[in-house]
Amino acid sequence: MLNWRIMARLLGLLIMLLGASMIFSAAWGFYYGERDAWAIVGSMAVCALTGGSLFFMGRGAPQRDVNRREGLAMVGLGWLVGAAFAALPFVLAVNSPGFTGWADAYFESMSGLTTTGASILSDIEANSRCILFWRSFTHWLGGMGIIVLFVAIMPFLGVGGRQLFKSEVPGPTPEGLQPKILHTARILWYIYIGISALETIALMICGMDLFDSLCHTFGTMATGGFSTKNMSVAQFHSAPIDMVITLFMFAAGLNFALYFIALRGQLKQALNDPELKIYAALVGLGTLAVTINLMGAGTYDSIWSALRYSVFQVVSVQTTTGFGTANFDTWPPFSKILLVALMFVGGCAGSTGGGMKVVRIAVIAKYAMQSVVRTYHPEAVLTVRMGRTVVPRQVVGQILGFFACAMALFVGGSLVVAAFGHDVVTSTTSVAATLWNIGPGLARVGSVENYGFFHPAVKIFLSILMAMGRLELFTILVLFSPAFWRR
Repeated sequence: MLNWRIMARLLGLLIMLLGASMIFSAAWGFYYGERDAWAIVGSMAVCALTGGSLFFMGRGAPQRDVNRREGLAMVGLGWLVGAAFAALPFVLAVNSPGFTGWADAYFESMSGLTTTGASILSDIEANSRCILFWRSFTHWLGGMGIIVLFVAIMPFLGVGGRQLFKSEVPGPTPEGLQPKILHTARILWYIYIGISALETIALMICGMDLFDSLCHTFGTMATGGFSTKNMSVAQFHSAPIDMVITLFMFAAGLNFALYFIALRGQLKQALNDPELKIYAALVGLGTLAVTINLMGAGTYDSIWSALRYSVFQVVSVQTTTGFGTANFDTWPPFSKILLVALMFVGGCAGSTGGGMKVVRIAVIAKYAMQSVVRTYHPEAVLTVRMGRTVVPRQVVGQILGFFACAMALFVGGSLVVAAFGHDVVTSTTSVAATLWNIGPGLARVGSVENYGFFHPAVKIFLSILMAMGRLELFTILVLFSPAFWRR
């Protein structure tokens, strides 16, 4: 049974942490002399008051570990409730047009925290810089995970943090890098901060100012895609900036455990990771295919231009970042279909990327091939392997179950959006882009479009899909099961 005092205490702490993280955005607002800085200060006050009240309500909670059910409920509710409080600056801002109601603000904050990058804004640059900074900073917080951050800086959670950590870390088999979850969470954040610092410096060397460098680093490392410019990265018209962001998007799509392994001096072991090899092959072959298609269709005049824009867009879509340097909705059908396919694949398990994850696609493909073999060799004893490692039957079953739920949500979600009168391409790609935390789709939600035209009910529905995608479906789905809340 759930202990609601424990839940109230943890949710209160999470809300206060979220409010405290707004201080950096407020500082930018005061630096630029913007009135919306006070909207952020007001949001911080609401978070402190609400979070403090919840913490006070849970003061009598027993000092024990968080069980599995409480961990799932805390993570699921943490993201759904956290997005509501992260939306406060958008609701209270007076000099930031585009947010016409709470549904818009909630959609934008959920898109930020889940690193989706879908936006309702049509004129991004009309907004205050402090609001744009908070918008991008939500990416960075959500990229490694607000719960993982919570566990990392709240050592008194002790072993109880394990269930929170395992419920949030993306991938079919989330495993700690160290025996203690607290150490694992901190290691992940140290690596995340270190790579983010490197990208910020690299972008500044390429000509970006500090503000834009930080905001685009947040979007890159979290594989989110929020930009401070209406034309996204394309507005900088800089090949060096394109290359830096491409490199770091690729890096963010890797399993962060591999960085830890490499830092321990086991670089060869990290490079031999089977998922990494498949991920790199998909990016390489996808880039080659799109480049050839663009040249064949006469979309670009030179091989350099075709390669530059194709590699950026392939990596952006494969990692589910969503940054754009070109309007790929105008590209030939082959390239568009290939990019949509890559949306479903996503990054590696344990990365900040969305999608189904490379390892799941690989396991499903291997299992499908074995099913073909069993049709003419039914007595064969076959095992699914990733490299030299045998994937347990239980894990294969979980992956197949995940795939079934994902396809059901994709089809059902597309029908829900279509019921509001939207065309097939807009309906299907808007669901794919939000469920897999990508951002841009095709047609009315293309790379140069936005989601502002949707009915508020559709925006809330797509926001829930974003949370499902970020938390690997089941953590949110269990919240809708009546049996989950019973004794």
